[in-house]
Amino acid sequence: MTGLVASLGSGAMTNSIADIDVARTIMVIGANTTSAHPVIGHRMRRAARNGATLIVINPKEIDLTHAASHFLQPRPGTDVALLMGMARYIIETGLADESFIAARTEGFAEFVASLQAYTPEFVVETTGLPWSRITEIARIYATNKPSSIFYAMGITQHSHGTDSVKAVANLALVTGSLGAPGTGVNPLRGQNNVQGACDMGCLPNVYPGSQRVDDPTIQKKFESAWNAQLPNQPGLTHTEIFDAICDGGIDTLYMVGENPLLTEANSGHVRAALERLDFFVVQDIFLSESATYADVVLPAASFAEKDGTFTNTERRVQRVRRAINPVGDSRPDWWIVSRIAERMDAPGFSYSSPEAIMREINQVTPSYGGITYERIENNGLQWPCPDTNYPGTPYLFPEKFSRPGGKACFSPLTYRPPAETADGQYPLILTTDRSLFHFHSSTMTRRVAGLSALDANEWLCLHPADAERYGIADGDWVEVSSRRGTVKVQARLTDVCQPGLCSMTFHFHESPTNLITNPALDPVAKIPETKVTAVSVRPLL
Repeated sequence: MTGLVASLGSGAMTNSIADIDVARTIMVIGANTTSAHPVIGHRMRRAARNGATLIVINPKEIDLTHAASHFLQPRPGTDVALLMGMARYIIETGLADESFIAARTEGFAEFVASLQAYTPEFVVETTGLPWSRITEIARIYATNKPSSIFYAMGITQHSHGTDSVKAVANLALVTGSLGAPGTGVNPLRGQNNVQGACDMGCLPNVYPGSQRVDDPTIQKKFESAWNAQLPNQPGLTHTEIFDAICDGGIDTLYMVGENPLLTEANSGHVRAALERLDFFVVQDIFLSESATYADVVLPAASFAEKDGTFTNTERRVQRVRRAINPVGDSRPDWWIVSRIAERMDAPGFSYSSPEAIMREINQVTPSYGGITYERIENNGLQWPCPDTNYPGTPYLFPEKFSRPGGKACFSPLTYRPPAETADGQYPLILTTDRSLFHFHSSTMTRRVAGLSALDANEWLCLHPADAERYGIADGDWVEVSSRRGTVKVQARLTDVCQPGLCSMTFHFHESPTNLITNPALDPVAKIPETKVTAVSVRPLL
C-alpha cells in the first residue's frame, strides 16, 4: 500500500481547507459538499467565482454542480473505471508529470500495464459517460495546476471502496499533484471529530496515531505506558461486531455516541444483534433509537458542556471549551469511562482533566507530540506536530512519503462492479445522501424545531420517467423494497437523479433507509456498499 493511501486510511486530508483558495483545479468526486460540509462547499463556490475550475463528479446533480464548470454523472459504483481511464489518457497523451514519477514513486511500469484493461470502449460502456467528456476533465486536471481532489463516502461506501481511494491516489501521483499548496487528495470526514476519534485509536487495527496493533515494538511501547497486557491482533470492525453478536461470539456491548439502527447498512441485522445481547450499555446525549434496546443508559455531556479538543477534517486540533454546566446527571465521556475503569480496578485512569489526558497523548502519539493546550489556546495546530517547536503541518509529503525509502507506490487495479445491479425484480439503483439540515442519524437535529421545519421527513428522489413508468405522482406514498426489506416513503419527482437511479437520506426513523441498503463489504476496509442498492418501487394505493 502506498504511503499516501496508508495515510488516507485514517481519513486524513493531505492538504488544508485554505488551499482551496490557491488551487486552479478542484475536482470533487463522490461528495455532496454543500450539504454534508457546507463551510467547505461555500469555499469551493467562492474559488470557482474567483477563477478556479471546479469539476464535480457525482451520480446525482447536487447543488455544487451549479457552481461547477464541468459536471459528470457516472453510473454509481464505476469510479475506479473512470479514474483509471483518466490516468491512461493522461499518460498516453504525454501529460503525466514524468519528473515527479521518476523521483518520488515506484511501481509505475506495473501500473501502466494494468491500465491496458481500461480502454476507452470499456470505460465508456462501464461509466455511461462520453469519452470526450472524460478526456476533457483529465486534461484540465493534469494541466491546470495546482490541482486538488476532494472526495467523501460517495466513493468509499462500496464493496470496492479501497480500490476507489487507490484510484484517486494513482491519479494524483500520475500528475504530481501532491506535496504542495493547492494540491492533494482530500477526504472529507463525515462528522466534526471523526478524525480525532481515529487519531486516538478508535479503529480496530491501530493504537493512537495510527500505530499498528500488530507491531510488537508498538505493542510493547503501549503496554509500558498503560501498565497493561494488550492484544497483538486487530479487533473487529463496526460491521463485524454485529455479525459476531448474531453468531454468538459477543454477548456484551458498550456503545458510545452511535445509532446504528439508523446508520448501519441492513439495519434489520443490527436490530437482531441488539435483541440478542445479554448486556447492552449506551452512552449518549439523547435516547436514540438504538439506546431504547439498552439495559443501561449513561447520560453523556454534549460539546457545549465539556472541555477538550476536536480534530477536524484537515488534521487541525482545536480546543473545545465548556459553555454551560452539564445538564442533569450528564457527565463528560472521559469522566464516565475513567470512573467505570476505576470501579473495575484498572490502572491508569486517574485523570483529573482533559488536559491531563492530552499530556499522555503527547507522550505516546508522535504526531501529537507538540500539540499542547498552551499552544492551541487561541489557534489550532495541524498534525503531524512532533514537538513544541514545530509549527504544525499544513500539507503532507512535501519531500517524501511515509513508506520505507520515502516513495509512493502506484496501485494496479482490476475493475470490480458493484455487488448488486439492477435486474427484473429490482430494476432501480438506490443511492444514499445527506440533508443540509440534519446531522447523520439526526439524534440531535430532529429535536430542533427550526431544522425540522426546513426538512421534516424523508423523500425518495425519483426521475419523472421512472415515476411515469410505475404510475407514481409527486408526493405519492410508495414502497421501496430491496433483498433485505421494505420502507414506506413519499416520492419527490426530480431530474437530479438520472433515469434508473433514485436516492434517499437516512435521517428519519419513520422511513429507515438503511433497513434496505446493501451490506456487501469492501474486503479491506469492511465498509458496506450503501451507495449501490438494487430496489423496486411501487405506489401505495
